[in-house]
Amino acid sequence: MIDILKLIAALALGYLLGSLNTAVIVGKVYGKDIRSHGSKSAGLTNTLRVLGKSAAAYVLAGDILKGVIACLIGLFLSVHFYSGDAKDCVSLLVAGVGAVIGHNYPIYFGFKGGKGALTAVSVLFMVNWVMALICLGFFVIIVALTRYVSLGTILATMLFAAISFIPVFRHTLYFNIFACLMVCMVIFRHMKNIQRLISGTENRLTF
Repeated sequence: MIDILKLIAALALGYLLGSLNTAVIVGKVYGKDIRSHGSKSAGLTNTLRVLGKSAAAYVLAGDILKGVIACLIGLFLSVHFYSGDAKDCVSLLVAGVGAVIGHNYPIYFGFKGGKGALTAVSVLFMVNWVMALICLGFFVIIVALTRYVSLGTILATMLFAAISFIPVFRHTLYFNIFACLMVCMVIFRHMKNIQRLISGTENRLTF
């Protein structure tokens, strides 16, 4: 019973923290609602396009920080699951999911947020930095070759879920569920990007 309450607390605290949408906050400081400009997404890429590098730097730091703090809260609550040699901190996973959901549907901003990619990246590094580093390298390669940030994000997240099943990483079923859930959230939030990719109208990143 205590563990269930801790998991609920991890999800709730992660969500409330994730709801502090940095792009919306920074946009208001700059005098713009980022959700009404560019791609209308409250995230890093749209902030970079609409408000420039300095604003994007604040969003980068904020989105990473809230993902890290949410995971630290989950780690502090310390609800673990063991399966043979595999071990996972389930409260850490739940808090991470809560942070991404909060970024996507922030309670403070009418449940209209970003796509959660950057916060998701920080969460992935917190749960397994080796797997996250592999996927980050894959993301960079995809973006460098195609200049499509959305495509790189989707494929890298899918790769994370795929390699989570490799026994060498010693993760439990809960981690596999977490990884697949992250993929579902990223794909769902990128449906319009997927449609534009298929039609050839997706915006390319300009270096």
